[in-house]
Amino acid sequence: MASIEHSLALIKRGTEEILIEESLRRKLSSRRALRIKAGFDPTAPDLHLGHTVLLNKLRQFQELGHEIFFLIGDFTGMIGDPTGKSVTRQPLSREQIQENAQTYQDQVFRILDPDRTKVVFNSSWIDGLGASGIIQLAARHTVARMLERDDFAKRYKGGQPIAIHEFLYPLIQGYDSVALEADVELGGTDQKFNLLVGRQLQESYGQEPQIVITLPLLEGLDGVQKMSKSLGNYVGITDPPDEMFGKIMSISDELMWRYFELLSTRDITEIQAWRESVRDGANPRDIKFELGLELVGRFHDPARARAALENFVTRFQRGVLPDDLPEQTLDVGAQGALPIANLLKRAGLVESTSEAMRLIGQGAVRIDGERIEDPRLSCPAGSTHVYQVGKRRIARVRLINGES
Repeated sequence: MASIEHSLALIKRGTEEILIEESLRRKLSSRRALRIKAGFDPTAPDLHLGHTVLLNKLRQFQELGHEIFFLIGDFTGMIGDPTGKSVTRQPLSREQIQENAQTYQDQVFRILDPDRTKVVFNSSWIDGLGASGIIQLAARHTVARMLERDDFAKRYKGGQPIAIHEFLYPLIQGYDSVALEADVELGGTDQKFNLLVGRQLQESYGQEPQIVITLPLLEGLDGVQKMSKSLGNYVGITDPPDEMFGKIMSISDELMWRYFELLSTRDITEIQAWRESVRDGANPRDIKFELGLELVGRFHDPARARAALENFVTRFQRGVLPDDLPEQTLDVGAQGALPIANLLKRAGLVESTSEAMRLIGQGAVRIDGERIEDPRLSCPAGSTHVYQVGKRRIARVRLINGES
């Protein structure tokens, strides 16, 4: 195994929080293979780059010689994760869960080593608990502790209903750690409460509490909301090479560095050198090419990534819009429309609304190929258009009103 300091440096890269780091150091010092757990509810049939932030960290643990458990929450998926939800989430049927779970297994090995990954389903131990076991599990936690969770607290104070089964979700996720005797559990920052429940339950069952490692949530193509298929701001790991490359090129120059931080395996010093070169006047587009080549090459192969770059350059330098231009979905909210400057910023076509206003004044903004001159233009929900800033910043954007 690698040295403790090397292991810690690799594990800490891109993480938000490690609870408790000193305990992790002690476990690493034991020189045994640690049991690393991460759970995924198969609520959608495809994985996207947002999921790979966590998967990349699992791969790093694999490379350090540890034991990886890729947990598919086929039981918890039928409850529906209430994290971040203002209303009770609709559970999926067992048939939907099984279909999505198979797709997850087919895709996850684009990142993880199949020979060193154990795919497990939490129904295999939760089904065996039975009604009495679930009641005994529920007795190990209190309603007061549940209401410490931010989304539950907000819903309770706001008079929004909380179904009893939603309280079971963090308990069962925590029990997964007991069943697997996990040393470490990984999750997004929005999962911190659930991960800590795992620590508490392990202690209750006489196990040493797991280390909790949280990772940032990756923003989608709009640079505002977290990457989500339902919001249309995602890059799927099974997207065709040209589409994947085009989506990556559509992100803002500032968001590009966030993607490098959370998705790239390049050395930090190399990324920092690129940052400095852009500050000194280098074209950020050329650096974004490197990001596109790395990510498309990872999920397809380097030759197809290079072909995607060449296709992109050919189409956009000639001013030809691709037929497969990726579509983003933006929610206009209660107002029913979105000011053009705000739309351009949220679509990642400009850095700020002031830049958008300036470029509109310069005649550099087009909608469906037609130049616009009114900076006060309002774009209504229900519309889908191609928005273009300059020659190369282009996005097809669908506007909606409310959740889709």
